[in-house]
Amino acid sequence: MSSIAKKTAWYGVLCVFPIVLAFAAAIAQAAGKPPVLLAIDAEFGVMASTSAQAIQRGAEIAAAEINAAGGVLDGRPLQVVTRNNNSVPARATENLRELAADPDVVAVMSGKYSPVVQQNLQLIHEIGMPYLLPWAAADVLTEHPYAPDFVFRLSMRDSWAIAKMIGSAEARGYRRIGLILPNSGWGRSNRAAVEKLLDGAGRTTLVSEQWYNFGDEQFQVQYDALRKARADVILLVANELEGAALVAEIARRPASERVPVLSHWGVTGGEFFKRTAGALAHVDFSVVQTYSFIDANDARARRVFERVRERYGVSSLRHIESPVGFAHAYDLTHLLARAVASAGSTDRRAIRGALEQLGEYRGLVRHYRRAFTPTRHEALDAGQVFMARYAPDGAIVRVR
Repeated sequence: MSSIAKKTAWYGVLCVFPIVLAFAAAIAQAAGKPPVLLAIDAEFGVMASTSAQAIQRGAEIAAAEINAAGGVLDGRPLQVVTRNNNSVPARATENLRELAADPDVVAVMSGKYSPVVQQNLQLIHEIGMPYLLPWAAADVLTEHPYAPDFVFRLSMRDSWAIAKMIGSAEARGYRRIGLILPNSGWGRSNRAAVEKLLDGAGRTTLVSEQWYNFGDEQFQVQYDALRKARADVILLVANELEGAALVAEIARRPASERVPVLSHWGVTGGEFFKRTAGALAHVDFSVVQTYSFIDANDARARRVFERVRERYGVSSLRHIESPVGFAHAYDLTHLLARAVASAGSTDRRAIRGALEQLGEYRGLVRHYRRAFTPTRHEALDAGQVFMARYAPDGAIVRVR
């Protein structure tokens, strides 16, 4: 067994595999068939974050299904291993180098932080190992000069998110947009998307843009600046902690001074609802999403939830944390297994090529006619993006 497989640190609440899956894995190991490894390098140690754990759960449920069906490469089990980069690019660099040294690791799956991926793009392509994006949304992550391309995304793009947010603002009659953005590659990616979409349109105006640093706990200055510019809606790009701080700032104002917020999905990757306490009920707050278990009525979604309930003790579809991360990672893991089978080996370059040639696959998020091609490494499109709100119980519910 790989040294990485032996020393993997598991995060979250894990339950025992059904006996039949454990038995099948034991037979494979006894027959001298080592696991094929899918590594997740993500922000497991970030306070109040649930994105990495959701990605891990989605990948683990998919791997359990794959192994129950016979595994990959003549019975080798697919095993998920994890590394914590704590959202620090340099730590991700160390993890990538370590993972690359293990020949049983066939791919690495990232977390939600785009800057971590962006600063490691050169290394990813030097290593030459498929790098899978189930959350990170910066456009530049799939618009880089490296060839052949080893980055495959099954997630949203910032430009799609911004287009949906602006479209929602306009549909509600708002024309004076204020931006609140992080001082990072993710923030700049979204700022570029806004500029491109509003350039020459004439119908909607960007009246002010305000920036913050990750970890900021006060948003009074930014909010006052947007109100002074007479913004009638705010487009927010933030994660859970900064998003909760802005909601608290808005909620403490008189009702007449509360500006509606349309948010990117970073807030859904952590304890945003918990940390807003009762404040969120006093703020007009919507967020972009690409998938909802609550909306899903297909047999596959029901089967997946039953496995989530059994393994992780989740009592309701409404209580699956960071659902987009789970669903994207689930589909990506199944697509990876198909590529490994097509490649017929753990050769990373062969698997990369196979990912571009996959046939139809009906996943959780969508029916993929062809998930990736040599010229398109985006498995989703703008049609998957919708606006949602937090229900009183914390569930993320599509806006009808």
